[in-house]
Amino acid sequence: MKKIRVLTIGVFVLALFFGGCASYDAFLPKAMKDLNGAIEKARIEGADKKCPTDFQEVVKMRDDALKIYYACRTEAGIEKAKAAKEKADALCPRIDSDGDGVFDDLDKCPGTPKGVKVDSKGCPLDTDGDGVYDYLDKCPGTPKGVKVDDRGCPLDTDGDGVYDYLDKCPGTPQGVKVDSQGCPLDTDGDGVYDYMDKCPETPKGAKVDGRGCWVLKGVFFDTAKWSIKSQSYPVLDEAVEVLKRNPSLKVEVQGHTDSRGSAKYNQRLSDKRAKSVMEYFVKKGISRDQLMANGYGYTMPAATNTTEEGRAMNRRVELRPLR
Repeated sequence: MKKIRVLTIGVFVLALFFGGCASYDAFLPKAMKDLNGAIEKARIEGADKKCPTDFQEVVKMRDDALKIYYACRTEAGIEKAKAAKEKADALCPRIDSDGDGVFDDLDKCPGTPKGVKVDSKGCPLDTDGDGVYDYLDKCPGTPKGVKVDDRGCPLDTDGDGVYDYLDKCPGTPQGVKVDSQGCPLDTDGDGVYDYMDKCPETPKGAKVDGRGCWVLKGVFFDTAKWSIKSQSYPVLDEAVEVLKRNPSLKVEVQGHTDSRGSAKYNQRLSDKRAKSVMEYFVKKGISRDQLMANGYGYTMPAATNTTEEGRAMNRRVELRPLR
């Protein structure tokens, strides 16, 4: 046993004698190994390309530390190796310029304002996916696929206060009041929007024309006469029922003609026709106090008098509510 111990010591002494005081890496101190590990890590992370000058300086420091170490200046070599490792660990420092927690080299959205929450790419959150970051979004929670403006609010093309994706009546004219569905108001429920209704406050059940006026369509007289034809009775009876359901409603029975003939003739004819209709209503149980009749000739046309169709629309009996 004694001989083996002596032999081992002898081999070690011979190694030092022939190869210097630190010939084998097996005897390389931990500081040297740590340095080599730090350099390799930096190389894998791309330091040799990102900051090649600093990388080469660390490699040179490692080589110098080895030379010093193998020159038997052991402590000096170790200190040099430690200093080189510190520099290797700090190679190409990763910067987070906007302080969002994502390093600049990974940050797809640099310059994010302070305090704004970001995703793993460094981009501000866009929770509703409308393309406007949450911190700028004035209308969070927009449904998926809805087009928005630069504030993140759904488009309201007609400016009626109802977003396009909810608007059942797009294209409403500017300034027209609408309901919650974006449709213009129809206060009297006659099917004609208030802003187009020439005869507001028509009673429920009254049939109106495109102007929203209560026209007794289907009331006929002989030419130049004011006797009501029997085929008109169903239309007149419908009007009677509406008047009976609204006993407090007063109406003006208006007679109108087309423009053929003189003004005086047409005024007289329209007046007699209006009075004939009023008398029919009275016979059917409507109070005279609820009615008045007037003829207007061709002074209040509902359509053009240049076409047969227009003239037919102008020859009419109209009931105008009086409030």
